[in-house]
Amino acid sequence: MEFRRLGRSGLNISEISYGNWLTHGSQVEEEQAQACIKAALEAGITTFDTADVYANTAAESVLGRGLAGQRRESLEIFTKVFWPTGPKGPNDKGLSRKHIIESANASLKRLGTDYIDLYQAHRFDRTVPLEETFLAFADLVRQGKVLYVGVSEWSAEEITRGAALARELHVPFISNQPQYNALWRVIEAQVIPASEREGLSQIVWSPIAQGVLTGKYKPGQPLPEGSRATDEKGGANFVQRYLNDDVLTRVQKLEPLAAEAGLSLAQLAVAWVLQNPNVASAIIGASRPEQVHENVKAAGVKLDADLLAKMDDILDGVIERDPSLTKSP
Repeated sequence: MEFRRLGRSGLNISEISYGNWLTHGSQVEEEQAQACIKAALEAGITTFDTADVYANTAAESVLGRGLAGQRRESLEIFTKVFWPTGPKGPNDKGLSRKHIIESANASLKRLGTDYIDLYQAHRFDRTVPLEETFLAFADLVRQGKVLYVGVSEWSAEEITRGAALARELHVPFISNQPQYNALWRVIEAQVIPASEREGLSQIVWSPIAQGVLTGKYKPGQPLPEGSRATDEKGGANFVQRYLNDDVLTRVQKLEPLAAEAGLSLAQLAVAWVLQNPNVASAIIGASRPEQVHENVKAAGVKLDADLLAKMDDILDGVIERDPSLTKSP
């Protein structure tokens, strides 16, 4: 495993991080989830990402059980706040001081830890003054319950505003967590330049485009049984945009390039996002331990410029680059 600094901080995180969105507490049974966490630890992953909303808090609890007994100082545990949890009362959502403080305390209990390494605003909240949000984060940092602060899917303008407040309040604001892969590049034009300017790194989710970049979805063929695209619990909604023959045909054409690099298509996809110097880590999920063992092989891989150019040529026409697609509800 290779490690990278997160933003301008002194925090080192694993290039491949393990995330449990759409899996733990929902798609994957407890025993299998614990096997995947064990595989991640065995592979040298030290960075684990979750959120209170995943499986309506169950994912945090599963991760907490999976990491119990590990040396806490050797792990980086990330979680998030914004979306509704619990009975969905009037204060059970957003980035108000009340919701942030209560959510952080609840996440600490579920994760079985005294502190969160990185606490992330899961979306931007236009209904709450940004000062209120960052003052709450500042208090959690001063109390030692949170070490660093990040955000997820914030626009360049929102990141810039947040960074100015963070400097004023001495809050270690160091990361953004966006969707990013060879097909979905909406952060490149604005979010990455703003992040570089403000000292933030990207921790990216969906590096394999919900499985599409693994090549398992074939043009003109039925969807594989048990795949993300057939998941009725919500996973199918996120993969639909890629399930057309043009995209799937182009992905199949990446196979010779992956073979040339000595990689599987999944490894090529994960390695691709790690070529961006502003990316600190790629989050992988798994429903089986062998998926973890395969994807971690992308760590440390250097792809040459010629191969990257060939990938762009193949995917040109189906790459989404519109920066306006980075937005909060």
